Amino acid sequence: MRLVTPKSEAQLDLQILHRARARLVAERTRLTNQLRAVLLERGIILPQRRAPLIRRLGELMSGELAISARMLRLLNDLREEWADLDRRISAYDEELIAMTREDDLARRLVTVPGIGVINATALVAAVGDASAFAKARDLAAWLGLTPRQHSTGGKTKMLGISKRGNRYLRTQLIHGARAAMRHFAERPTALGAWIRNLLARAHPNVVVVALAAKLARIAWAVLRRGDAYRPQASLT
Repeated sequence: MRLVTPKSEAQLDLQILHRARARLVAERTRLTNQLRAVLLERGIILPQRRAPLIRRLGELMSGELAISARMLRLLNDLREEWADLDRRISAYDEELIAMTREDDLARRLVTVPGIGVINATALVAAVGDASAFAKARDLAAWLGLTPRQHSTGGKTKMLGISKRGNRYLRTQLIHGARAAMRHFAERPTALGAWIRNLLARAHPNVVVVALAAKLARIAWAVLRRGDAYRPQASLT
């Protein structure tokens, strides 16, 4: 059983910061969906990526839309609200970057591809130096990233991941794994060979989750051993 370790002041600060940021991100997503729905009714599709979306909104507000003045004011209000949320999220991101520079554990974690500032600070906030976990697999299991098992008739069947534990951190690690999968797969390392082998026989989404579990194990090693991440060369 994992012992409950009291959190330090820095961990509590990070935890509160992440919760506040997550709330703003959820609000921005809700507002983005509302903007998309309003414009889609007029046959206008907004870009998915953030920078092109901002540019397109500016173009639309400059007079391209054949809509009433009242609707134009409403859309402008929504855009300003969206921009305000975006600025506040960016301010939190800058604070997390500053806290990463100040924290030895977070500095080591960001050396791992797929574990950027968000994941590094979220991990430190949740598990500190990971001393509460005896093995790397224990951390992955606590995050709900290990497969469930079902035994019947003497046979064990592997099911999907358990999805237990810290949902926010699990989701962030999956996002990080998705972003870093190509980086890892193209490298002549043991991890790259492992990913290429998985991609040859499994759906990319399955590989992403497996990589997220691997990132959790790597994070445990980095936190416990006191060293930055060093990729292991492939034997082939």
